[in-house]
Amino acid sequence: MEKLYKKGLFLEYFTVGYNILEAIVSILFGAIANSIALIGFGLDSIVESLSGFVLIWRLRQHGKISEEDEQRIEKRAQKFVAITFFILGAYVLYESMKKLLIQEIPNPSLPGIIIAIVSMIVMPILMFQKFKTGKAINSKALIADSKETLACAFLSLALLLGLGSHYFFGFWQADPIVGIIIVIFLFREGIENWREAGEENEK
Repeated sequence: MEKLYKKGLFLEYFTVGYNILEAIVSILFGAIANSIALIGFGLDSIVESLSGFVLIWRLRQHGKISEEDEQRIEKRAQKFVAITFFILGAYVLYESMKKLLIQEIPNPSLPGIIIAIVSMIVMPILMFQKFKTGKAINSKALIADSKETLACAFLSLALLLGLGSHYFFGFWQADPIVGIIIVIFLFREGIENWREAGEENEK
């Protein structure tokens, strides 16, 4: 069992490291290409890393504190992550609508396409390992985090469709449209996390 907890910790350390690197690269190339979809993807990676930090804390506390204390602190952190989702969603929505209304055309971004492809390969593998480990140690938090990783994979697909459409076909509107799609994911994640935390607190 201890080996499984160590595996869970390794997966979360990898998640945080990968997402921080992905965020830096995505925001950098997004700024260069003036791509709100790519910047939004980078910001979402930051949120994913916050979730990873929460799981690292939970797994490291295994056997050190009571389960009641662990659950209470986790729910506070979960609400913080939910608020972060709302803030990022509002930012991406504003930038996407602005680009559509004033026709602020981004530059094609081959690096962005590469980032999306790499993420589409890495995230499903990471998700499967987290889900399998979460099931083995009966950790609902790790299972939930695996679903967030799966959501990141879907965001990578949306990003690839948006950037690819502009790069290969000159359909620049795809960039802010994908930004709006990312907003839907961000708001949905925020609402689900907030509700879940509230429901647990009422029990």
